[in-house]
Amino acid sequence: MRRASASVGRIVLHALVVLAALGVLLPLYVMIVTSLKSMDEIRSGALFALPQAPSLAAWKDAWSHACTGLACDGLHAGFANSLWIAVPSTLVAVALGALNGYVLALWRPRGSNLLFGLLMIGAFIPVQVMMYPLVRALGAVGLVGSLPGIVVVHVIFSMPLMTLLFRNYYAALPVELFNAARIDGAGFWTTWTLVLLPMSAPMLAVAAIMQVTGVWNDYLLGLVFAGHELAPMTVQLNNLINTTTGTRNYGVDMAATLLTSLVPLLVYFASGRWFVRGITAGALRG
Repeated sequence: MRRASASVGRIVLHALVVLAALGVLLPLYVMIVTSLKSMDEIRSGALFALPQAPSLAAWKDAWSHACTGLACDGLHAGFANSLWIAVPSTLVAVALGALNGYVLALWRPRGSNLLFGLLMIGAFIPVQVMMYPLVRALGAVGLVGSLPGIVVVHVIFSMPLMTLLFRNYYAALPVELFNAARIDGAGFWTTWTLVLLPMSAPMLAVAAIMQVTGVWNDYLLGLVFAGHELAPMTVQLNNLINTTTGTRNYGVDMAATLLTSLVPLLVYFASGRWFVRGITAGALRG
């Protein structure tokens, strides 16, 4: 009886997993096949049918010729802008988050608990609430519409999560390891760079993946703080899809959407093993 119940439960579990996977993969399948079809095939209404004559023309148009507002240069400029924004925003945010977590977990200066509490409160304040004060502050120092300005904004909004990740990770490490490094003469920076950072590879991967994904998928901050010249890929994608002049090419829209989501997907596929290890370590040690 128990074996029969276990088998039924396993079948139900597998069926639910398959349904969940289909719910995620079916829209992706529709986007891919639509991006490979001609407009005549798309107008025929065969949404799930494979393309009769697959073509990458829509992908080429989305990358090089699609209109993202008044300019018809495609998404390649937005792709470059997103890289310029995401790379420094990730490097600075992860480095500062690791340093904050190290200080709050192992050195515990006076007022560290209060500082950590304020950081966590900041994580729950809506972005829209801080938008106007940030615009005024960055405008006063001439950083609105500049690369340093948008990087600073992304770093600020990422600090609560980055600090929480690394603080919990370092707090669960054996204190004897930290004390042994100090006895051997290692100072503040030596302990962090030579002892703790080499042990933090899984959590560094988790933090980097989360930051890259968050910055790359951001629309609101890029729209407000990046300016026209540095508009990220998400802002240009919105302009492309909402452009109503001429005949709407749904294949180009689908190809542009897939191009915009390509980098986060590649990051997850390339670093998925490290991501799982980091999440598992954080769960077990937290």
